[in-house]
Amino acid sequence: MPFADELLGVDVAATLARSIQGAVPDRVLRELPRAADAFDGLSLRERADLLRDALLADVPGNYATLARTIRSAAEHDPAFTGWLIWPVTSAVAARAVAEGTDASFDDAMALLSELTGRLTAEFAIRTLLRHDLERALDIIAGWTVASDEHVRRLASEGTRAYLPWAVRVPGLLSHPAATVRILDALYRDDSEYVRRSVANHLNDLSRDSPELVVETARRWLETPAATTPALVRRALRTLVKRGDPRALALLGFGPATVQIDGPLLAETRVAWGEEVRFTAVIRNTGVESARLSVDYVVHHHRANGTLSGKVFKLATADLAPGEELAIDRRHSFRAITTRRYYPGAHAIALQVNGVATSPVAFELLPPAGDAAEAR
Repeated sequence: MPFADELLGVDVAATLARSIQGAVPDRVLRELPRAADAFDGLSLRERADLLRDALLADVPGNYATLARTIRSAAEHDPAFTGWLIWPVTSAVAARAVAEGTDASFDDAMALLSELTGRLTAEFAIRTLLRHDLERALDIIAGWTVASDEHVRRLASEGTRAYLPWAVRVPGLLSHPAATVRILDALYRDDSEYVRRSVANHLNDLSRDSPELVVETARRWLETPAATTPALVRRALRTLVKRGDPRALALLGFGPATVQIDGPLLAETRVAWGEEVRFTAVIRNTGVESARLSVDYVVHHHRANGTLSGKVFKLATADLAPGEELAIDRRHSFRAITTRRYYPGAHAIALQVNGVATSPVAFELLPPAGDAAEAR
């Protein structure tokens, strides 16, 4: 993941200032040209908010004035694209909501759809969804038949319940079924870019509404496109990791009669930054073929001393009666930005069609420097 200064850095801020100055040549811009001076220590979203506020300060007045300025910059400056679009779309949404008229709201929605192909308007649209959810969703429903795949994707991505980096929309969380009509219109879309968003959107809903997700996926599989099975597998990934029997059954993973030997650990003490290796053999002991979804669960040691399980995908297999599947996997404890490791007791288990084995314990040793200090 790039750092904030690589996405919204000084150069991007300067480009935004030049683009806006070109659209309003008679105006003296005071805030945008110096906004980047305050970038140090700010996150990506904080930088976007800072530039949004600077733009609003430098282009005062009503919504129409701002919209006219933005459209002029978009029309005349080829550099008006990329990460500078995030603060621009945020400014559009903020000014429209502040003005509070249906006309400004509707035009802001239209302007976001015009700009989304230059980066994305998925973050800014949340402001409008929070302001008038029903009106926004009615407009967004019309985007599902847009000729531009970026606009169709915005319909799905911008309305995700748990869109990364974005503010939450309380109405979407309390009424998860509100966006299903949008997904219904898009799940057979020709664009993989759009379908991937649809799958992620439905997966978001599985956090709070697994029944809704399974039923929606079931309907889609009854009237599928060639791409629908792959989309549904992605949409159900969280429920599969949870071992949800309805999601597993929908994907063809029913109860199976199997014998699991393992997991067997190659070592029970793992050095910091190294790997734990485990093996297992899964044997179909039933009289019918078995379709298996095999995952493994790492129970990580937390700062408070408890264990927290995280599921990782291993394999999908079809085993005839008596057939075996051999597992040989290494799991790394090298430093990554998305997880913090704590030394101490850990464990690994297998999960087959949602049913987990007993966890097998091992110890993650502290970093070498910490161990030396402890002695």
